[in-house]
Amino acid sequence: MRFRRFGRTELQMPVFSCGGMRYQHSWNDRPLSDIPADGQANLEATIRRSLELDIVHIETARGYGTSELQLGQVLPKLPRERLIVQTKVGPREDAAEFESMLKQSFENLSVDRVDLLGIHGINLPEHLDTTMRPGGCMDVVRRWQKQGRIGHVGFSTHGPTDIIVKAIETDAFDYVNLHWYYIFQKNWPAIEAAARHDMGVFIISPSNKGGMLYEAPQKLIDLCAPLSPMVFNNLFCLSHPQVHTLSLGTAKPSDFDEHLKTLDLLDRTSEILPPILDRLKAAAIDALGEEWYDTWNQGLPHWQDVPGEINVETVLWLRNLAVAYDMTEYGKMRYNLLGSAGHWFPGNNAKKIADFEADRFAPVLKNSPYRDRIPALLHDANDRLGGEAVKRLSQSGD
Repeated sequence: MRFRRFGRTELQMPVFSCGGMRYQHSWNDRPLSDIPADGQANLEATIRRSLELDIVHIETARGYGTSELQLGQVLPKLPRERLIVQTKVGPREDAAEFESMLKQSFENLSVDRVDLLGIHGINLPEHLDTTMRPGGCMDVVRRWQKQGRIGHVGFSTHGPTDIIVKAIETDAFDYVNLHWYYIFQKNWPAIEAAARHDMGVFIISPSNKGGMLYEAPQKLIDLCAPLSPMVFNNLFCLSHPQVHTLSLGTAKPSDFDEHLKTLDLLDRTSEILPPILDRLKAAAIDALGEEWYDTWNQGLPHWQDVPGEINVETVLWLRNLAVAYDMTEYGKMRYNLLGSAGHWFPGNNAKKIADFEADRFAPVLKNSPYRDRIPALLHDANDRLGGEAVKRLSQSGD
């Protein structure tokens, strides 16, 4: 395994982390008696395989259903001094409620200390305010830190870049969990801000949200050859020293295997990546046109200002991926989540675009060089990607 200094925490962080979002039994809290023995055995085997590989960062959250509780049956059996244990708790208006949830996390995990505690989901300005205001969640965290129960504090986010940067610039956090990968590089200014503040940087879901790369379309497979799309994306992320670790959302022990192929290539990124990057860019330009490739997102409105609260930028981005790389299945998964994921993936898709005349979009598209084309492209995106509404995993129950 390779390790990187995790910012000012000074922790030596493996470049891969064992994320606990996909191996739990249920997305709802359940008693241990409800958890099948084979499911618990799979989770334990996954964690033990992680440690065999020196993937010593085990990451979970209060919002991941039975993940904490199941991990709590395993962690006491493992050498605690080897582990970097992280959980995450969402911000709450009532700091007492936040502290109650924190206590529940510790009880579930069967620990008296966590190395990393993340404020889970600073996605909106009010989440940051709730965390940072006097008497808020951060005051609870600081008290627990003084008691030696929490090592370092960070935050996770699915929010817009400006809010992420604002949270980073409070200088209250030691690390950040955020989305950034080849197909979504918009948050690079946040990573640069984190580097200025010497924060650890943890990339969320590079293989799933980063393109469902375990089920990549043949066109993307061909463009990334001789690497798999998953290994390419890992290398792309880790070729930037500002990035310290990638979350592997493993559901079973064998899910580590493809990722491990990345490790022997890390010293050769300057040789391996440029030809693949050139092919990916050329394919996108060929499919989309060079002008659109370079400028498609200029002057786009905020989703809250658009008729029907259509998230124009996200819809066009997903269409780009489908057209350029045949990433239609990924596009459908994300497109049909719009409208049902709240602040985790905000705005609506273009399903109701037919209800609006093109001239209703003119005022909100006035700053886009493609103002006349975009309504038709939204129709096209809906034709390509529309389907049944999709829920976030955490909304899906069992």
